[in-house]
Amino acid sequence: MAFMTTGNLKAQDKPFENDVKTIDALMKASYEVVSGEKGAKRQWERDNYLHHPKAVYSYFDREQKNQATMTLEEFHKETDEMVFGTAFYESEVNREVRIFGNIAHVWSTYETRLEKGGKVERRGINSIQLIFDNNRWYIISWTFCGETDKNIIPKTFDRN
Repeated sequence: MAFMTTGNLKAQDKPFENDVKTIDALMKASYEVVSGEKGAKRQWERDNYLHHPKAVYSYFDREQKNQATMTLEEFHKETDEMVFGTAFYESEVNREVRIFGNIAHVWSTYETRLEKGGKVERRGINSIQLIFDNNRWYIISWTFCGETDKNIIPKTFDRN
């Protein structure tokens, strides 16, 4: 998709532009891109737009013993089969944001459902680092950790 450089930009020239104007919009879009029905392709083009080109993803396995760090492209490849093979709906249930200058840190507590409107299967916390550059927000780093019997989400990060 070509982006025009004149002052006459149309909405279809930058379809995801509104997703990065505010932290609220960015967080809403980031949960929408991974959610969908079984067999539905996820919105990776939109996800790429939300992230800085050098963004990294990091997470711990379910036992919280092994940590992995990868590029956004690697994350998409690694999760493509999983999200294509099952319905997957992730939503934010609480958020804490700290901003200083052109950087922001977002603590986003999430719930995962494996069917739309179904029961909560997993919960966890996303730690997301953002930068504001060129009049928009970018995700520069995303680390997530799931809740376990030994690692319970503190009340301060749960629903308000």
